[in-house]
Amino acid sequence: MTAPTTAHAEAAGRHARTPWEELVTAALLGTDRRTPPVAAPGRDAPTALLDAAAVQTVRRRAGLRAAPAAERPEPAPMDGRPVVPAAARRRLTTLLADHTGAGGGRRGTAPDLMELLPQWLSLANDRGFAAPPELLPALLNAARGRTDLRPQALVFAGPRAQWLARLNPDWKFALRAAPGRVPGPGPQGEGEIQRRWQEGLFAERVALLASLRSHDPDAARELLAGTWTTERAEDRLMFLDSLRAGLRPADEPFLEQALGDRSRNVRATAAELLSSLPDSALAARMADRAASCVALDRTAGTPALTVEAPHECDAGMERDGVAPKPPAGRGERSWWLGQLVEAAPLTSWQRRLGGRSPADIVALPVADGWRGELHAAWCRAAVRQRDANWSRALLGSPSSPDAAGPGAVSLAERAKLLTTLSASERAEWVAGFIDSHGLSEAFQLLGVCAVPWAPALGRAVVDALNIARDAGSYPWSFSGVMGLAERCLDPAEAVRLEALTAVPDEPEDASPGAGGYWSEAFQRLVSTLRLRAAMRAELDG
Repeated sequence: MTAPTTAHAEAAGRHARTPWEELVTAALLGTDRRTPPVAAPGRDAPTALLDAAAVQTVRRRAGLRAAPAAERPEPAPMDGRPVVPAAARRRLTTLLADHTGAGGGRRGTAPDLMELLPQWLSLANDRGFAAPPELLPALLNAARGRTDLRPQALVFAGPRAQWLARLNPDWKFALRAAPGRVPGPGPQGEGEIQRRWQEGLFAERVALLASLRSHDPDAARELLAGTWTTERAEDRLMFLDSLRAGLRPADEPFLEQALGDRSRNVRATAAELLSSLPDSALAARMADRAASCVALDRTAGTPALTVEAPHECDAGMERDGVAPKPPAGRGERSWWLGQLVEAAPLTSWQRRLGGRSPADIVALPVADGWRGELHAAWCRAAVRQRDANWSRALLGSPSSPDAAGPGAVSLAERAKLLTTLSASERAEWVAGFIDSHGLSEAFQLLGVCAVPWAPALGRAVVDALNIARDAGSYPWSFSGVMGLAERCLDPAEAVRLEALTAVPDEPEDASPGAGGYWSEAFQRLVSTLRLRAAMRAELDG
């Protein structure tokens, strides 16, 4: 009785299995041990098994069991802006389809279309155009892969970007980065803001806070204060960072309270924001501490600054954002001194050092080798406080001998200082730097100049490239600058550059083939500038 019962159970089990499971079992055991559950006269068992598996695979992929219909999504919001003209729409299609992204060191004379996409978006946004609906998925995919595209791409995409992002998790960055629409004034609007703040996803709350901060800073701060103690530390840090926009004296009480936060990063951010308010209590405390470390020595024939760095980082300093532990390779006392000077209002130095101007203070000798540390801290303070007068003093003359060297103020620090100046003054300083020192150290400085480059800056770059070509070196050493020139030179420079596209006569000491490579690079530059001119004309329609 046992054998028949067992065989019957196995047969019943086989009947309970699906056709796909039967095929898998036969494949695992082998067709010599298990006959495939298929009828294929004249075909050998392995072939019949594979054919049946192919048929079942198609059925499994194509078949769909009926289920209750899901709720249809709300229609996409309307975008009242005009769609770009037809010629510009075709150009955008081409730009989005190009994914080479080979950068300034590539070969050939063809423009790098993907590098022109940010500029195309900027031009379209300046003219108030909306994205063609059919190109929104490609636009969001491009922005997903390149964070530098996101701000301009999301403005161009408009309200439909967030609508699409809720349907596709690949585009969730649009919820976090795009400014959310803030409800209007009145009880209904206030209630909607509270509902979205209490119930929204984190990315939506960040967007809401940023948008509210842009037009009603006090309301945004009060909204954050209402839930501050219940937020996670990492969320508090992100929310606190949004107060940078529209930072004002009325924010001081809230930021002072945040100095006692249990998160070190939150405390540090609150201290940084308070030090950006020159009349805050924290700024005054830091000014007193810094003044006790740096003094004017009038005993010598020539006035000089003396420095006595802090001997300890006390609890008050820690509460005001001074990090007690220095990074590897940095001394404790110099680390503490730099933080104190960076957070002190720059105007306090003029009062404490005999009413001297920033340029006079920067020119003072500094005893005992503290000049680099002191000037670097002043650089950070000038950038944080957006003080153009101190930035000019620390930048010095672009033609000074140490402008291209390590000096007291490095090139990286100079680039940051330049951001505090107007676009025209920035371009004039960098043009003077290039005229005096060439292009080898200018890449960081060019990156902070407004686009398109001012005529004087463009001429300085082109002249320096021409000098480098005549010197007989390869253009690859200047590929970064050449890539910037393609995106930043005024398209009108194409006429002047046309003469540089010819292959020059190579001097005897030139690198082999350098002239041909330079010709190729200038041809690419000219064709890119002309393409940028065409893009502008198409958008102007």
